[in-house]
Amino acid sequence: MLHLVGLGPAGPDLVTVGTRDLIDGGRPVFLRTRRHPAASVVPDGTVDFDDVYEAADRIEDVYREIVERLVDAEARHGSAVYAVPGSPVVAEHTVELLVADPRVEVVVHPALSFLDLTWARLGVDPVERGVRLVDGHRFDSEAAGERGPLLVGQCDSSFVLSDIKLAVEEPPREPVVVLQRLGLPDELVAEVAWEDLDRVVSPDHLTSLWIPRLAAPVASDVARFEALLRRLRVSDPWKAEQTHDSLKRFLLEESYEVLEAIDAYDPESGAGADELTSELGDLLYQVVFHAALGAEAGWFDLSDVARAIHDKLLSRNDDLERATGGRPGDAGVDGAITVWESSKRAEHGRASAFDGIPHALPALTRAQKVGRKAEALGLGGGAEALGLGAGAEDLRGAVAAVQRDPTDVEAFGVLLAAVVAAAREGGVDPEDALRRRVDADEAVYRSRESESEG
Repeated sequence: MLHLVGLGPAGPDLVTVGTRDLIDGGRPVFLRTRRHPAASVVPDGTVDFDDVYEAADRIEDVYREIVERLVDAEARHGSAVYAVPGSPVVAEHTVELLVADPRVEVVVHPALSFLDLTWARLGVDPVERGVRLVDGHRFDSEAAGERGPLLVGQCDSSFVLSDIKLAVEEPPREPVVVLQRLGLPDELVAEVAWEDLDRVVSPDHLTSLWIPRLAAPVASDVARFEALLRRLRVSDPWKAEQTHDSLKRFLLEESYEVLEAIDAYDPESGAGADELTSELGDLLYQVVFHAALGAEAGWFDLSDVARAIHDKLLSRNDDLERATGGRPGDAGVDGAITVWESSKRAEHGRASAFDGIPHALPALTRAQKVGRKAEALGLGGGAEALGLGAGAEDLRGAVAAVQRDPTDVEAFGVLLAAVVAAAREGGVDPEDALRRRVDADEAVYRSRESESEG
């Protein structure tokens, strides 16, 4: 049993009696960090995880390592206490991970958080005002589309404050409030002009930010685009008549136009960047349009779409972390693909890993996906696994079969399958290779056409 307790938002005087009893109860105690004014309540010799913060390159790695150590500690000791700053249920990602981890049994105990002092200092009822709590490290995503009021926690560096400023296109018209070290003798509650936010404030790990109202929503470009489409659905007769089915062909066309723009784009010189930007915008338009139709029907909206892909990526990354013992880089590309394929199969409850490959895909692309998935699952998938032998000899044999009977559809299929398998084994996208070849042939034909007309 792992007991999760909080040390409160300030000094030892705000640590609850229940928390003190657990800490003093003879169980091994683990401390997330000693960078907290109430850390002195834990016994001498308590293990902390400050070394993990110092050694890791990414904050996600810190959380994973702490969880692994705590799971191991609970297995060794049977019962232990894990103490975190503030409350264990407010902005504590390690607690979220532990609660979700089936390897460990946890009990979460109540504690005061920085929120309790914040509402008292601001004189704000968070329920009545509809306050949104966001993490300063993820401000641009968590506050997307919001105008406020916002309480931003984890504002622990000037870089975080600068990123918050950059995420807001139009500064708020009224000052924001910086709250620091609440409940301590040197606490600070001060109004600050938006432009001075990262210049006059010296942030630390006990700093948060109150934003009563923004002049424009965070990520306002996307929000403005979505609002425009909603208006046009009313005023534009063509847009008003569209359905998911009627838009399918446009989604396909825009996808191919993006592929063309990618082929023409030079990342070194930037040539073609404007065209690629434009085509990606057209593709985004299709996504937002489908989301708008979903919202009108009451089934889903753009936020649901973004949240779904966010949660899916996070879940698959978590699966990869677990499968590699917290070292996803060790898996390599093939190992990562194997884990992801397993995750996707579990997500959709598919009887076969091949169920997720659309039959409507172009045949070359579908052949490549089937072969790649077979290889990822250890089922073969190369030329040899398809009964084609290996290497150029297979292609020569397939060509010979077609030459003997140019009407043999099965022989042509074998030939094309051999080409796709050989391309995949060489790391070549056959669809892309054929598209480039057709482009080159078309250029030659156009040149000949011009010469003949001249």
